[in-house]
Amino acid sequence: MLHQSIDKLRVMRLIGMAKALEEQVAQADIARLSFDERLAMLIDREDVDRQNQALAQRLRHARLRQAACLEDIDYRAPRGLDRAMIRSLAAGRWLVEHNNILVLGPTGSGKSFIACALGNQAARDGHSVRYQRLPRLLDELAMARAEGRYARLLTRLSKVHLLIIDDWLMAKLTADQRRDLMEVTDDRHQRGSTMVATQIPLERWHDQIGDPTYGDAILDRLVHNSYRIELRGRSMRDRRLSTERKSNANNDLSEDILDTRTIHNSAASVTK
Repeated sequence: MLHQSIDKLRVMRLIGMAKALEEQVAQADIARLSFDERLAMLIDREDVDRQNQALAQRLRHARLRQAACLEDIDYRAPRGLDRAMIRSLAAGRWLVEHNNILVLGPTGSGKSFIACALGNQAARDGHSVRYQRLPRLLDELAMARAEGRYARLLTRLSKVHLLIIDDWLMAKLTADQRRDLMEVTDDRHQRGSTMVATQIPLERWHDQIGDPTYGDAILDRLVHNSYRIELRGRSMRDRRLSTERKSNANNDLSEDILDTRTIHNSAASVTK
């Protein structure tokens, strides 16, 4: 009967309950628990499994550039990263209020990592997330317009709880790209949260957009209700490379010292 029940649970796609029931059957002392306790264990296992599956699906759809999480952010490097702000953003209130985040800083300062870590946290909190580099997003919009699915793509983008746009305004926009970007930001204004990561300073955004009217409109929808994470200092990649070199140098030095001691000890033995 138990095997039949397990098979039926699998057919009904109650995979977590099926696994939990199999585990209970294998436990010699499971009979000590009451029916209510065993049923609660089955239900809890099913709930956890469904939550994990939903999270895995949200992360697949997010297509985050890096497998980053907030716990892995390095606060030791002097780059102006405010731990209190990150802790506040981790609570997720900004997503509920449809606020935005601007991650600004030089090349290699960790902008993409921080953006992906915040995106990962948003997905864990149950929000839909999508990561996209701006050049790819603009190409996708242009292709959708040519294929007659432009409106559908804009609708999908407008429904995402958090849209992460990396490499923001790295190149000047064309007239079509300005209009596309305006459509995206306008559709999402006060309906969803947008996070942009860029090495282009805020004061240069107007020039990169290329039209003052569009520039004012896009910035108004992104900047006025945004949190700013402004990074500075040396590249994190350079720091890691420097650390690796120092570590390798120390290892080489240790090996040289060990070799010297070995030679000295060998010479002393010969003398004796």
